[in-house]
Amino acid sequence: MMTGFLEERAGLSGKVAAVVGGGGGIGAAVSIALARAGVDLALCDIDEAAMAETASAACTLGRTVTTCHADATDEAALDAFYDRLERDFERIDILVNIAGGTQRREFMAASRADIAQDIQRNYGYAVQSVQRAVPLIRRSGAGGSIVSFTTIEAHRGAAGFSVYAGAKAATTNFTRAMAVELGKEKIRLNCIAPDTTPSRGNMNGLPPEYGEAFGRLPPSAMSKGMEMYIPRGEQPPAEALADAVLFLASDMARFVSGMTLHVDGGTMAAAGFLDWPFGDGFVPVPLAGTLERMYRDGD
Repeated sequence: MMTGFLEERAGLSGKVAAVVGGGGGIGAAVSIALARAGVDLALCDIDEAAMAETASAACTLGRTVTTCHADATDEAALDAFYDRLERDFERIDILVNIAGGTQRREFMAASRADIAQDIQRNYGYAVQSVQRAVPLIRRSGAGGSIVSFTTIEAHRGAAGFSVYAGAKAATTNFTRAMAVELGKEKIRLNCIAPDTTPSRGNMNGLPPEYGEAFGRLPPSAMSKGMEMYIPRGEQPPAEALADAVLFLASDMARFVSGMTLHVDGGTMAAAGFLDWPFGDGFVPVPLAGTLERMYRDGD
């Protein structure tokens, strides 16, 4: 049971959350964090084994958990999840839309099926999820919180991820519009925009040859790359994203709505400034120190 000043201000204990994509990786971190805060859970995920493990951990914490093995991008499957949720809990207070993903490819190399898939799994399902969740949130009469995961790519020209970036931008603006539409009902909608995180999903978004190349690098080389790219110098772990969900879902954010919270260690703020090595420091392009090392032979 939660006790103490912060727990009382958060007001999460006793609430019910639906977590779409709550089985593994970031979803598991979010689900367990909510469970630790005293929230009962309805989980939907395509990875049945990971979801079962997460559900077991939440049950161990004393929470009531219902699960549905489903692909959230399948309209009938997502409806089945919400039908089960309604039978088991009757209402929810929190919705977290985490499911998503893409594959790096040039737009002109993408098939129409690739494009449709990117739109559905990064925007379409989230619209359906919100539409199903709102009547269940309304039942308490006390409002609620909807948090959807977008990405930093929704806010920059992400070459190689064009449809994904566009779909996530759509989710971001849909969230703003619905925050206005539902504001007087005290139903808040916000987004979390991660950047690079040490997750399987991020690696799966790259072509296989990239993963193989990264696998040949020593860990120190990977960390050096992150030190250059992320002002904080390290990737935010899944737990940092879970903390952001806890805040946005809680009463401490009761007047925060229609916003996007960037949990990225400062990459959005940097806007292309990288901490180049060899004395160049934070600049958009490498200076003489780095260029000399890279092209000392004139190539």
